[in-house]
Order: sequence, then C-alpha cells, then structure tokens
Amino acid sequence: MILTGKNYIAGLISSKGKTTFKAINPSNATELETTFHEATIDEVNEAALKAHEAFAIYRKKSGKEKALFLDAIADEILNLGDDLIALASAETGLPIGRITGERGRTMGQLKLFATVLREGSWVDARIDTALPDRQPLPRADIRYMQIALGAVGVFGASNFPLAFSVAGGDTASALASGCPVVVKGHPSHPGTCELVAMAINKASEKTNMPKGVFSMVQGASVEVGMAIVNHPHIKAIGFTGSTKGGIAIFQAANNREEPIPVYSEMGSTNPVFILPEALKTRSEDIAKGLTGSVSLGVGQFCTNPGLVFLNNDENLQNFQKLTAKHFEETEAGTMLNKGIKSAFDIGIQHLASNKVDVKLLAKGKSSLEGFKGSAHLFETTAKSFILRDSLEEENFGPSTISVIADSKEELLASAKKMKGHLTATLFGTENDLNNYSDLIDILEQKVGRLIINDFPTGVEVCHAMVHGGPFPATSNSRSTSVGTAAIYRFTRPVCYQSFPEDLLPEELKSDNPLGIMRLFNGDYKR
Repeated sequence: MILTGKNYIAGLISSKGKTTFKAINPSNATELETTFHEATIDEVNEAALKAHEAFAIYRKKSGKEKALFLDAIADEILNLGDDLIALASAETGLPIGRITGERGRTMGQLKLFATVLREGSWVDARIDTALPDRQPLPRADIRYMQIALGAVGVFGASNFPLAFSVAGGDTASALASGCPVVVKGHPSHPGTCELVAMAINKASEKTNMPKGVFSMVQGASVEVGMAIVNHPHIKAIGFTGSTKGGIAIFQAANNREEPIPVYSEMGSTNPVFILPEALKTRSEDIAKGLTGSVSLGVGQFCTNPGLVFLNNDENLQNFQKLTAKHFEETEAGTMLNKGIKSAFDIGIQHLASNKVDVKLLAKGKSSLEGFKGSAHLFETTAKSFILRDSLEEENFGPSTISVIADSKEELLASAKKMKGHLTATLFGTENDLNNYSDLIDILEQKVGRLIINDFPTGVEVCHAMVHGGPFPATSNSRSTSVGTAAIYRFTRPVCYQSFPEDLLPEELKSDNPLGIMRLFNGDYKR
C-alpha cells in the first residue's frame, strides 16, 4: 500500500506546506522512507470549514446511518491487512502481537458505538407532558435530549497508534454523537495515521457521508495542533498525551473568544496500595504481577502503576527482595520515540541522584540498541512523599516508587495528599478491606477507577468503564475517554417546549417511533 505523505482534507489529499518530516523506527533509530508534509494553517482552516459545513448534514443522519459508517470504518481498517500492522510496528517499535490486538480493540470500540446508535437510548430523552389544568400555574409540554456539539478536534496519542489515534476512541465517540472530526495525526507514526485516514475516507464514501465529516492533518510542530484548537468552527477537543501539552491546549481553548470544552487525558501514576494481610499471604504473586504491570508496554500505558504504598512490617523486606529480583530479570524494551526515552532517562536520573530520601532498589536489563528503556524500582518513605510533590509526578516509562509508611495513619495521610489519578488499586483480604474502608473513601475522591485485587493496566472498552479522573489526570473529571459514556463529551442538552409533534425530533415524538428508553413523566419506559 503506497503512502502519499500528504494531508487528508474532506476526502481530498493536500500538500501545500514545504515543511516535511519522516518517522523514525525507535527499535533501531533509523529513518523510515516516506516524507510527510506538515499541514499549513490554510489547510487546517480548510479542514475546519469543511467539517463545519458537513455538520449541518451529518448531525441529521439517523442512528442507523451513523452506525453503518462506524461499522464500515472498522471493516476498512481490517481491509488494510498486514500493511497496517507492519507499518505501525515499524513506526512505534511495538510488537506485531500488540498491534494486532490493538487493531481488534479499535474495531471493537467502533462497532460498540454502532450498537449504541442502533439502540438509540443514549440521547437520554426526557418528556414532561403538558399539565394545562395544574394550579396555580399550568405546565407547558417540555422535552429534552442530547444533541451534537459541532466539529471536534482530536489529537492522536503516541502510545496507542490505533486505539487512541486517527480512528480511536475520541474519533469514534465524536462521530457517534454526530460531530465531524478533524484529527491531528501523531508525528511518531504518520504513516499509520495516513493508512487509517484512507480507511475512514473509503468508509465515508461507501456510506454516503458528507465530505467534510473527516479530515486528518499531519505535523510535527505545535502550530498545527494549536491552529485546530483556536479555529472558531472547532467546538471541542479530545487529547491524550503529556501534562504539559494537555494544559497548554486547555488554556488556549479557554482563552478563545468562544471557550470550548477540552478533554485532555494527561499524567497519572495510578497508585497501588498493598495492605498488610495481602502482603503476608500473597507476596510472590503480587511482586510478580506488579513487575509485569509496571513494565507492560515498556511502562507506556496510561495506567502503569508508578506508586506502590506499603506498611513497614515484618513482611516488607521479603516482598521488596522478591520484587527487586523480578525487576532485575526484566528485559529492556523499545520506547515509542527519542523524546519519550530522553524524558524517561531524565526522570530516572533525577530520582537516582536524590540519595537523601529516595533509593534505587533494582534496575532491569539494559540495551543500547535504538530507544530502549530499562525497568527501575525505587523506594522512599511516606514522610518524604507527603513533603515532596515531585515524587507523585508521572515518569512515563517502566519505573515505580515504593512508598513505605510507618503506620496506617501515615498511609492514609499519603492518600489524602495525592492529586488526581486515573486509577487506584487495593490488594487486600476481606479483613484488610474492612480495616481500610476509610482508605477507599479517600481514594473515591482521587481517581476515576477503583480496583480491588487486580492491576490497573488493561482498560476494558465497555458501557461501564471510566477512563478519567480528577486533575491533573484529566482536564475534566466528569467524563471518560473510554467506553460508551465517552459520547457525552461531544454533546449538549437541548429542551423543546410547546413543540408541535411534526417538528419534534424522532427521539421525542409521543408515539416513540424509534422504540427507545425514555424518561416519560418521571418513569423510564419504551
């Protein structure tokens, strides 16, 4: 399959810009062949304008029509075959098996949103019929539902070149809501982005969608992304990446003449709490599982555990020795790009150089080939953690810090001190969990997903998933970037008062022609 290295704007390829770049294979630090053209501001403006024009048509498409579109995208991604898998692996250094599994996840979330659209109840229809005889004042007929916001800007993520990229969860949920999408492809895997853009364009043509429903622009510079954020036709942003990048986008969006919502998923260290009885009875299993969770994807998942809290008791040293042994046996892995590897090394050096209250317990195997990262296990005290904010900061890669508390009170104080994270995990027996119920109360206020006796890596795409959390894990803790509830990031409620039946949307008509679940005069019914 031949790459053009160009931008995809409303179904057409475009390369007006003179600035170019190439992808680099992180496994061996070599340039890949294709030259990619960075989008100009004019091209970004064209994509946003076409998305705005398409919105008038696309928002009126039925749930079934949009479902066919999403299903077709999934099918066309599969039709890319081994070319997609091989290129994504070359651009990211991720193994073939990982990319293949991620392709399945990407297709699965598109098809899941398609089922939501066919069923239709996601619009949250609410109907309060008129009460003309009510005293002292009558009530008008009032009806409510969620509708699409408008064109959405999506930033592809570095660590999931398919599932959080051009056709990833942000794009799938935005298209499902009725919003056209302008995607900023990630410069680490531009060829993968282009192949997926081709697939979406084919699906759009096959299902008769308006041309501007999807565009993708390439670019290694900040200017391309910020041009999307600042364009007046863009009405919301989905972003997965660094805290610095997410905050910059959030601030720019709020400084617009018309501020827009930004759903940035940023840094998270996903704390794990290993309670006393679990530490005593399950040390080997937890030590092995922890090592695997920290090093999974070379620590480049959103939910790798970067903090592990333990009580200082007679079982601690044995657990730390077991964990250190597993870390030392861990092979070095390819990190996604030079910048991520460099930032990880700087973070490791910063921790290792602080010999006053942080010590290095173990280091995994090393490799000088490409951009390889080695697993690191550090240890500090709860007293130091409470005093030093920097110990809570994410170091994106395969490292974690054991935080040792001298008492239950110190453990709880550490939890209270924490900022927002995506997940928190508790390993404990029934007695542990009863004895530490106050810890659960604290963690509910700190994270989007609480986990008992399992590791946080591995985010299920389903109706009940929450992949979000309080700041700085995300810029908006009231939503999720994974699962079907993600659709509500790109909608807003509208109320229709005293409307004649023939002017109402199908979802709100009295005879319920779509057969969806609705709140009708206070009762849920079809």
